[in-house]
Amino acid sequence: METRHLTMRPTILAVDDSPDILAMISGLLNGLYRVKVANNGEKALKIVDLSPPDLILLDIMMPGLDGYEVCAKLKSEPVTRDIPVIFLTAKSESEDETKGFELGAVDYITKPLSPSKLLARVKTHLTLKASADFLKDKNEYLEQQVAKRTHEVQAIQDVTISTVASLAETRDNETGKHIRRTQIYINMLANKLKTSARFSHFLNDQSIALLYKSAPLHDIGKVGIPDRILLKPGSLEPDEFEIMKTHSSVGLDAIQRAENQLGLKVSFLTCAKEITCSHHEKWDGTGYPDGLKGDAIPISARLMAMADVYDSLISDRVYRAGLSHEETVKIILAGRGSHFDPDIVDAFLELADEFRSIALTYTDTEEKM
Repeated sequence: METRHLTMRPTILAVDDSPDILAMISGLLNGLYRVKVANNGEKALKIVDLSPPDLILLDIMMPGLDGYEVCAKLKSEPVTRDIPVIFLTAKSESEDETKGFELGAVDYITKPLSPSKLLARVKTHLTLKASADFLKDKNEYLEQQVAKRTHEVQAIQDVTISTVASLAETRDNETGKHIRRTQIYINMLANKLKTSARFSHFLNDQSIALLYKSAPLHDIGKVGIPDRILLKPGSLEPDEFEIMKTHSSVGLDAIQRAENQLGLKVSFLTCAKEITCSHHEKWDGTGYPDGLKGDAIPISARLMAMADVYDSLISDRVYRAGLSHEETVKIILAGRGSHFDPDIVDAFLELADEFRSIALTYTDTEEKM
């Protein structure tokens, strides 16, 4: 396809099987526009394919492809469907005009052609097309700018999440790649359950993407826990455990303050708050910080609970060695209906081998499980 400079005159393609009509149109329009001619539909389509014109004057009654067929082909192709088509015809019946407009023509001029009417119609439709083209180009530019800005915002968001999560991780450096693993685990579980009747209202591609991005923030509240408790190489005393439990509310408060400063509700931050605050809640209501039970626990937090517990059990901690995959699976199965949503446990069991594979791929040390 050739590209015309914006300052060049518009190109008109006249299509008619009558040499006299083509000569008349060429003589009338040549001083104002670039004029191309075709004496049949097939030739017209070849010219359009090589270089789309700005407007087409199209005879209806032609041997071979008639005007209706040519118009239908033009309107079926993305590259040519916006070219204005003005039908030229000796027909004057209303049903013929209706058919032409239904095919996508912008106007209908009956023969014999009136030079003044032809000039006026051509000028009008070229002006309309120029306006439409301008708006289309403007919209495309704006869409590109919006897409660019959206990409930048998402990149900033991702970097911010990664930075904040990494800072939290440095307070508990023995968790190694815990953040990365749990992010993958929750994504696997969500995709497994998105077709389930219980979860399909919440889990879709958009919400799963939010879960994936939010997951690294689940333990950001640990930045508020003293080292003497967070890094204690042994079991916590009851009062120490109460302090440790506050990391969920500390994380929630931090995100809430950020959202308040922003001054609007953001779906990503809503998901992050749910995960941060409620991933230690238990299905039977014995978890913390709010003692939520069953479906009162946000789905995002229930998924995070499974991912977090699995990874915590198979990973080494300052106060104990990590368990084997098999032992971890048994513990999770034992918590079905008490610690965990039963359906999420069932999904985990189907994905257990994949969980183990992720744990081996993103191991904290060079040692294999």
